[in-house]
Amino acid sequence: MIRIANITKAFGGNIAVNDVSLHVKKQEIFGLVGPDGAGKTTLLRVVCGLITPDRGAVSIMGSDPQRLEGARENLGYMPQRFSLYGDLTVMENISFFGSMYKLSRQAIRERAEEVFAVTKLSGFEHRLADNLSGGMKQKLALTCAMITRPGILVLDEPTYGVDPESRKDFWKILYRLNQEGRTILVTTPYMDEAELCHTVAFINQGRVIKAGSPLQLKRDFPYQLLEVMVGSRDPDLFRSLDLVLDSSFYGDKYHLVVADAAAARPAVIDHLARLNIPVLRLLQIAPTMEDIFVSLAEQEVG
Repeated sequence: MIRIANITKAFGGNIAVNDVSLHVKKQEIFGLVGPDGAGKTTLLRVVCGLITPDRGAVSIMGSDPQRLEGARENLGYMPQRFSLYGDLTVMENISFFGSMYKLSRQAIRERAEEVFAVTKLSGFEHRLADNLSGGMKQKLALTCAMITRPGILVLDEPTYGVDPESRKDFWKILYRLNQEGRTILVTTPYMDEAELCHTVAFINQGRVIKAGSPLQLKRDFPYQLLEVMVGSRDPDLFRSLDLVLDSSFYGDKYHLVVADAAAARPAVIDHLARLNIPVLRLLQIAPTMEDIFVSLAEQEVG
């Protein structure tokens, strides 16, 4: 559906995207995951034909998005920041966007009603966009991206800065659209959203580090994990322990990356006993997407 071959793009001396190749299959939810500045937005703009790459090529349904208008019309793009008109109502924004594609008023109204049924924007048609909540603004942006009935949706961090409940609601909408046949390429900084994708590609410093299904990525994780809850919030609590390859602190618990959980467990208990820190919980757990990304990112730095 979307083929990205050896894409490289630099701005001045800064390489934003470095030799990236990916394949997004038909009716797949493909997640591009990485921190701010990783190159996600630049890559999506190349895919949409908004930026010309320095090297490489993109094809959408076998066509170059910069040369074939049909490919663009079958692609709905939702940028990272809300870019519609705050002083226009919901319906006025949709009408303006639809008119850019030379849709008739009747066609715009019919298609808007179709998308309203999914995004639950019915009843908000006459509200100014500036007066919508963050989650509702994102739904409006998605509605505008859907007005041409595209088969492919390209979404750049669509839930960034949105409250958790609105994020869940938005992903329910994406799953419904996917079940109706749409292919979705989405970027996100949230690892819990990466779990919801069929395929995930981790990108850091412009390079794709690893790609695969969430299940495959977890199976390929070469280490074991211990989760420890103790009466301490020192992020360096386990740094000096030889059997702990890496440690991360998540609010009230630590994730310890180890080569052998059975061997590391008593060493962790002894370490905490010497420090007079009681163990509240200690168990082996499966890796999360965040554990995997942190490990991959640190390998890149190393």
